[in-house]
Amino acid sequence: MDRLLQMTPVFVRSLEETVIMVGFSLVIATLIGIPLGILLVITQGNHLFPNKWIFHTLNVVINIVRSLPFIILMVAIIPFTELIVGTSIGIKGAIVPLIVYTAPYIARLMETALLEVDRGVIEAYQAMGASRSQIIFRIMLREARPGIILCLTIATIGLVGATAMAGAVGAGGLGDLALRYGYQQWDIEVMLITVVILIVLVQALQSLGNWAAKKLKKGA
Repeated sequence: MDRLLQMTPVFVRSLEETVIMVGFSLVIATLIGIPLGILLVITQGNHLFPNKWIFHTLNVVINIVRSLPFIILMVAIIPFTELIVGTSIGIKGAIVPLIVYTAPYIARLMETALLEVDRGVIEAYQAMGASRSQIIFRIMLREARPGIILCLTIATIGLVGATAMAGAVGAGGLGDLALRYGYQQWDIEVMLITVVILIVLVQALQSLGNWAAKKLKKGA
């Protein structure tokens, strides 16, 4: 017990590293993924900006990236990661592959959320003379807000899991802690504490996402 208490700063630092990786990656991946998700929807054949070339290109690229396990993707884009941040290890080295991994995931989730918006509502506003940009930003995104929040919640939880895998290449965070102490030194107590922290973190994120989605749905 005394040893575990002495390791408290290590657990705190690892949790901070995980939060930093998830936070930065989520913000940038969201800024990329939401526009991609919108494009996936509006360029479909029967939507606002039908364009088969853009739709099929995006669809194929997103499917390819999403089909790669994170650990393989992280190794495969090491040259790109080093080009962007100058290193492929540590927190900085993990953020780039985390973004590449998460942005297409968010795009696909966004597509699902936006496609749930009633086409009758969109057609009604078109009949009233609303511009396509107004329909996208004032109708589609507004109507899909609860779904978008839940999508971002799912993406955030996926990011937490990906950061744990990133620990395998020295990216820091709870995954690195579990690997170095829990697995390599066969310290079951450290492993269990790390698992508990991850479970609590994921449950908190899911509860927060559910709460926010319900609030938005009631306020719609």
